[in-house]
Amino acid sequence: MAEDGGLPGPVLVVGAGLLGTSIGLALTARGVEVWLSDLNPEHVRTASGLGAGTPLRDGASPSLVVVAVPPDAVGARVHEALEAHPGAVVTDVGSVKSEPLEHLRRHLPDDADSGSLARYVGSHPMAGSERSGPLAASAALFDGRPWAVTPHERAAEPSVQAVLGLVALCGASPVVLSPAEHDQAVARISHLPHLMAVLVAGRLAGASAEHLALSGQGVRDVTRIAAGDPRLWEQIIGANAPAVLTLLEEVQDRLATLHAAVSGSDRAALGTLLAEGVAGTRAIPGKHGGPVRPTGSVYVAVPDHPGELARLFADAGEARVNVEDIHIDHDPGRPVGQVELVVDVELADQLCEALVGRGWTAYR
Repeated sequence: MAEDGGLPGPVLVVGAGLLGTSIGLALTARGVEVWLSDLNPEHVRTASGLGAGTPLRDGASPSLVVVAVPPDAVGARVHEALEAHPGAVVTDVGSVKSEPLEHLRRHLPDDADSGSLARYVGSHPMAGSERSGPLAASAALFDGRPWAVTPHERAAEPSVQAVLGLVALCGASPVVLSPAEHDQAVARISHLPHLMAVLVAGRLAGASAEHLALSGQGVRDVTRIAAGDPRLWEQIIGANAPAVLTLLEEVQDRLATLHAAVSGSDRAALGTLLAEGVAGTRAIPGKHGGPVRPTGSVYVAVPDHPGELARLFADAGEARVNVEDIHIDHDPGRPVGQVELVVDVELADQLCEALVGRGWTAYR
C-alpha cells in the first residue's frame, strides 16, 4: 500500500451492482484506476457510463480485486479471482464472512495457506439501499459508515493493509473483526431485525383496509426493512444460519415468556420484557458513535407542498436548534404531513415555541 494510504495499482471490481459501482465511483473520484467486470454486460456499460471505471481488458493485472456479487456466488468468485490474478490482494463485500472463507479452505491446495489464502481478506461495508443495481450507486454511499475488515488467522499483513486502504479511500470507518465475530454481530444487528420485521409485516398482508387506515409511523418504522429483496435475503440468512439460529432460539424463549405473561395477565413479567426493550434501544451507540443523549420530540403539521420541509428546517436553524433525527407521517385524509423533529431534550421546548412563533402548528 502506498504511503499516502492509497493503493499501489489498479483495482478490479467484480460485480457492477449497487455496492460494486459505488466502490468504483468512490475510487475513481480519488484518482484510482478501476476496471469493472460483471456477468451482465449492461451493468458494466451502465457503471462505466456513470464514471465508476472502465471494462476489464484481457491481460489486465490489478493490485486489488473487490468481489461484489450475491452471497451464494462470493466463495466461487473469490476463488476465481485468487487464481486469475496471482499478484493481487482479493477482498469481498458480502454480508457473511465465514462461509466464503470455508469455501476457499475446501477448494484451495493444501499449501495455499502461505500463498493464495494469504492474499484474501474479507470485508463488509455497513451501507446499502433498498434499491439495487448500478443506477442506485453513489460515490458517497460509504462516507462515515462502518466497514468491517475480517482478516483470518493466515491473512498476510500487507493484504490486510491493502483492504484498510480501500476502506479509507471510500471514506468509511474500518472495524476489524474475525470472520466469526463479524457473522455473530451482523446476525444480531441486521439479520435478526430483518426477520422480525418480516414477521410483523407479514401480519399486515391480509389485514382489512379499515385496520390499515390506522397505520402510523410506528408500524412503518418497524416494517420498513422487510421490503428488502427476498431472493437476496434468502441467500444472506442461509449463509449465516448458525449465528441466526442461536439468536432465534433466544427470541423463541422470550416469545414464550411474553405469551405466558399476556395470556396470564402477568403485568410484572410483561413489564420486565418491555424494560428489556428500552435497555436494548439505549445500548445502540448514539451520534458519532458516542453515548446516547436524551432527546425530545416536537411534532409539526407540514403542508404537502414543495419547499415546506426546507422552510421548516430553515426555521429550526433560525431557532439555533440542531435536529438530531426526523420522522414523517403522512395523513391519508388531508394534504398535510406530521413531521417529528427529534432534538436535544433540553432544547425541545425552545424549538416548539420558536416554530409556533413563526406560524407553524407545533406541539410537544
